[in-house]
Amino acid sequence: MSMTSSRPYFLRAVYEWILDNNCTPHILVDAHVPGTQVPQQHVNNEGQIILNISPSAIKDFFMDNTAVSFNARFSGVVNNLYIPCGAVLGIYARENGQGMMFEPEVNPAPPPPGGPTPAPSGGSAGGAKIDAAPAKRPGLRVVK
Repeated sequence: MSMTSSRPYFLRAVYEWILDNNCTPHILVDAHVPGTQVPQQHVNNEGQIILNISPSAIKDFFMDNTAVSFNARFSGVVNNLYIPCGAVLGIYARENGQGMMFEPEVNPAPPPPGGPTPAPSGGSAGGAKIDAAPAKRPGLRVVK
C-alpha cells in the first residue's frame, strides 16, 4: 500500500514546536527542486538557501501537504516564495540548531513505455491463476 510523504506532517509539527519554545524557525531548501520559487541570487553554490520562516519575518505564510509559501523581503524587495515540501531539506531553530533534517526525496521512476501489461484472460469461472514473485518485505537495520 502506497502512503503519502510524511515530510509535510513533520514540517508542521517541528515548526509549531520551535515557535512554542520561543525560537526562530529556519528551513534549508534545495532550490533546484522543480517548482521551487526562491530568489536565485541568494542561493549558495550547492543550490541551497536558508530561510527564516518566523511569523515576524514573513507574511501570508501557508503550509499544507504540498508546499510552503509566503512573502519575504530580500534586499528590501518583496518576493513571493513557493517551496514544495520535497525541496525542504531541514527545519531547525536558529538559537540552538535543534530540529529535523530530511533526506532528499527521490522522484519515482517513470512507468515503462507501453503501459501496463494486460492480464491473460482465463476460461475458468475462478479466473486465471498467475504465478507472481512474492513481494519484498521492507527491512530494518541499525544505523550507528
